[in-house]
Amino acid sequence: MRLSDVPQHLDVDPDEIARPVLVVGMGLVTGGLELDFHTHRKAQLFFVSRGEVTCEASNALWLVPPQSALWLPGGTNHRLEGRAPLEGLALFVEPDAIATLPGECCAVSVSPLLRELLLRAAALPVLYPLDGPEARLVTVLLDELAAAQVEQLRLPMPSDARLRRFVELLTAHPADGATLKDWAKRMGMSERTLNRLLVQETGMSFGRWRQRLHIILALQWLTRGASVQSVAMDLGYESASSFVTMFRKALGTSPARYITRRLDLAGAGGGADP
Repeated sequence: MRLSDVPQHLDVDPDEIARPVLVVGMGLVTGGLELDFHTHRKAQLFFVSRGEVTCEASNALWLVPPQSALWLPGGTNHRLEGRAPLEGLALFVEPDAIATLPGECCAVSVSPLLRELLLRAAALPVLYPLDGPEARLVTVLLDELAAAQVEQLRLPMPSDARLRRFVELLTAHPADGATLKDWAKRMGMSERTLNRLLVQETGMSFGRWRQRLHIILALQWLTRGASVQSVAMDLGYESASSFVTMFRKALGTSPARYITRRLDLAGAGGGADP
């Protein structure tokens, strides 16, 4: 089954469907997707096969690159943004369907098995039988989801107004190599105060937070087709090799291999017919 064949139950309120899971196709050919802050009673998994989605939830910004997914427990207030071309699936799960599902927001890697289970579940009727092969498929899907590997694609976001401005400036000018002392001066506060607020609100030091920001931005740009060299320069690295070293230490592989693997899987896994 291909993602282009997945039904999109756009007229269905997932929270009202009395079934353990509901899988809905999502796609965008042109334009962008913007959904302001909202909640669902059910837990959600956003799986992106092609394109990218960003989500702000639980005081963090999450990037969902191709072949990854974002898990949101039920009742999580969240905001979504995406850009075309976009293809993927949204899985809605009853909060008590399985006790071993993650209890907090997290980005997860989608294995080939989990992907195929999602596709199979998407083909089920909305009110599928609660016994028989359909129920067994759902059970295996939830077990595989519970075992999914967590990815480091979370960027903690502060709530303090001064820090939000600080974050906006860093995001707008990622190549700015200013030190924490320089930023504190620009923000009109002491270096000690800025560092204390940042650690208090994000759990990260300035250096770690900026590195995570660079990873998130790099994945966005690489997914859109930018070269490793241009990404390295746009992030302010002296050379592509120094950027690659940072990326490999953070995600365990080079940026080229990371993106190529996901784009290859997206191409092989059932995008729209040419």
